[in-house]
Amino acid sequence: MRKLLATLAMATFGLGAMAQDTSGPIVLISTEYGDIKVQLYNATPGHRDNFLEIASKGQYDGSIFHRVINRFMIQGGSSEGASADLDGRPTIPAEIVPGLYHKKGALAAARTGDQVNPERRSSGSQFYIVQGQTYPEETMKMMEGRLGHGYNDAQRKVYAEIGGTPHLDYQYTVFGEVIEGLDVVDKIAGVQTHQADSPVKPVSMKVKVIKK
Repeated sequence: MRKLLATLAMATFGLGAMAQDTSGPIVLISTEYGDIKVQLYNATPGHRDNFLEIASKGQYDGSIFHRVINRFMIQGGSSEGASADLDGRPTIPAEIVPGLYHKKGALAAARTGDQVNPERRSSGSQFYIVQGQTYPEETMKMMEGRLGHGYNDAQRKVYAEIGGTPHLDYQYTVFGEVIEGLDVVDKIAGVQTHQADSPVKPVSMKVKVIKK
């Protein structure tokens, strides 16, 4: 049943995004709640290669999801749960590609705000996986007017039926997506957290490249 659900999710994910490149590298994020398999996009080579480098060196191993917000996202890749990037890694130029958006399961790079980072450069190591929520047509229309950009019919369908965080689109670099383990994302997103959104019981990870 779990395999069937993952297959259905993968089929639905293809709606509305740019033509899916299934040749991208695949990385496995292992946690006590299960495994999350993500495929990286070749359309964002800087972020793809940076993530692969960190994973290949084992630098994500033992790090935690330090910021978890249910119905929004789970964030990891920092130094001991702090705001600092792993190993003092430099920021990465943004690769905000039209057609790669914040549907549920999207893998994206964290960053500092526009006030101090107008170029929207990405963190050198921190990433988040979207959980999000669903958005009806009326809400999407209001969001379009507020954000100043539109959504095509396929994107609206994904946000209405699968969910995501559309208000983050075109502001952060999306560089991959979950292809197996959405249920694990949901489990991690649902853990008990402190007021600062850090899990009461740390959720650690191990990350390995399984296909380059």
